[in-house]
Amino acid sequence: MKQLLSFFLLSVTFIGALAQAPAGYYNQSPSLTGAALKTALKTIISNGHIDNGYGGLWTGYATTDRDYFYENDGTILDIYSENPNGPDQYNFTYGPTDQCGSAGYSNEGDCYNREHVIPQSLFSSASPMVADIHFIRATDGKVNGMRSNYPFGIVGNTSFTSKNGSKLGTSVSAGYAGTVFEPIDAFKGDIARMILYFVTRYEDNLPGFSTGDMLGSTAFPGLQPWALNQYLIWNAMDPVSPEEIARNNASYTYQGNRNPFIDHPEYVTQIWGAPVVDNQAPTAATNLVASNPTSNSIALSWTAATDNVGVTSYQIYANGTLKTTVSGTTTSTIVSGLSPLTQYTFYIIAKDAFANSSPQSTTATETTLDTPAGGGSCGTENFEMITGPVNTYMTVNWTNNGISWTATDARVDQTINNKAITIKNGTLTSSTFSGGVQSLTLTTQLKFSGSAGYFNVLVNDVNVGTIPYSNVVTTTTINNINVSGNAVIKLTNSSLTNRVALDDLSWTCATTLATAETKNDKSAFIIYPNPVKNNELSVKGENLGKISKADIYDLSGKLIETITNPFRHSNKINLKGLAKGIYILKTDNFSTKFIVD
Repeated sequence: MKQLLSFFLLSVTFIGALAQAPAGYYNQSPSLTGAALKTALKTIISNGHIDNGYGGLWTGYATTDRDYFYENDGTILDIYSENPNGPDQYNFTYGPTDQCGSAGYSNEGDCYNREHVIPQSLFSSASPMVADIHFIRATDGKVNGMRSNYPFGIVGNTSFTSKNGSKLGTSVSAGYAGTVFEPIDAFKGDIARMILYFVTRYEDNLPGFSTGDMLGSTAFPGLQPWALNQYLIWNAMDPVSPEEIARNNASYTYQGNRNPFIDHPEYVTQIWGAPVVDNQAPTAATNLVASNPTSNSIALSWTAATDNVGVTSYQIYANGTLKTTVSGTTTSTIVSGLSPLTQYTFYIIAKDAFANSSPQSTTATETTLDTPAGGGSCGTENFEMITGPVNTYMTVNWTNNGISWTATDARVDQTINNKAITIKNGTLTSSTFSGGVQSLTLTTQLKFSGSAGYFNVLVNDVNVGTIPYSNVVTTTTINNINVSGNAVIKLTNSSLTNRVALDDLSWTCATTLATAETKNDKSAFIIYPNPVKNNELSVKGENLGKISKADIYDLSGKLIETITNPFRHSNKINLKGLAKGIYILKTDNFSTKFIVD
């Protein structure tokens, strides 16, 4: 961050020379700083401001929001879809064909509309703010809608990601814990300078505006402390670009005033000072423990890291690969999407709001099971990671325990056991996971009005049963699904109008009864006699004495017993009165089935 700030200060003179402000435009006293300089700039940029009306923005975008800097093809330069480092996934052609009209739009790339960086709801859509092109960009309609009226900030747990990487989710910006929208790095400075323009141009109006959790209620400083510091950081880390300079010049021609923080970036620090930057990293998480393996998941728990401001997230690594990220208030999780009969070594990195990373935590090692069991927990989803606006039905995306989820025509503001996803005329769909599905359990409740109904449950697009719902909280399990291997879960509402909350979804591994041992070397390991009699199990094989641990599971996946160094003194295991049935013996070297008669 210090390097970014140094670069910013060194580039001030160069960037300022590129801007095209008319001679004498900034005629305030050079000795002004702080609130006095802000007010002087407010007077300058208010004079000559022409209100071309809300509809006039479409005309303004002909010169202000065209791409002559990345693809250089004259399409709409949309900060929510532009990929600065490669080809865009889609483009909008300037003109009425690609403009959003009165009809709805549900997908990225459908149309572009007018994105108020300061939401117009904060100033009741009043003029001239509602048509001020300096802070209203041409952007993708879908992403604009997802951003809604949330402030801009740094996202921790993500509920939506646009195709260029812009994100909606829970804030990890220091001092604010609500929902925020985060643009990609290339446009963070653009956003910051548009916001600083707004609170300068309209500083006299701020006491009458709603704050939106970002605006201040006084002329100076004009922003809430958390927002001001976040935007000062963005202003410093993403200096003024040629694209911004060209847009500022075109906006001046169209509207008759300028953004002073593009023409003179040094005004930012002269008014508000330098941002407060946290360079202190969190401590490492400690006491990491891995436990309760299934064929595709392992549970983790740890002692929390500490930080001078606060830990905002934990990154969970398995065998050196980032598997999932959880909230900074979490000290346990289940890592899903793992491969059967595979040893995993885990460690954790704690992060704070300034992206400082802790040292690596202690490590913990555990081995997943073969796929023996129907009934052992293979996956869970508690919906605690969902975020979004209230009273809004939309497409919700999130990732938890290594599985990505999409809910359509859904809202996130209802509860059963804490957060729940509520689906109307939509679906809930998982990404692909391993281990299959033997049984599935879900808790439901009908919200608001409506009648009893059910959700169809599909695994790999095959209907495997239904889950009923009513206005009473109900937990239902579907057994004997028996889908092995990779799987996708999809739930569809039988009603077009019922609004149904779903919570605490879980499923068990598919049953696979292997008849031969699983081994990782050329040596054979044999259990005898099989069926086992007299509560004594014998094992024949090489290097038995080197096996460090043996686990015994029943066919539900329940861990019955763990034995440390089981063959140190003999090749036998005492089963201690184990009931008749089929069991799985899992060791460092092999996993196999045995029968107790």
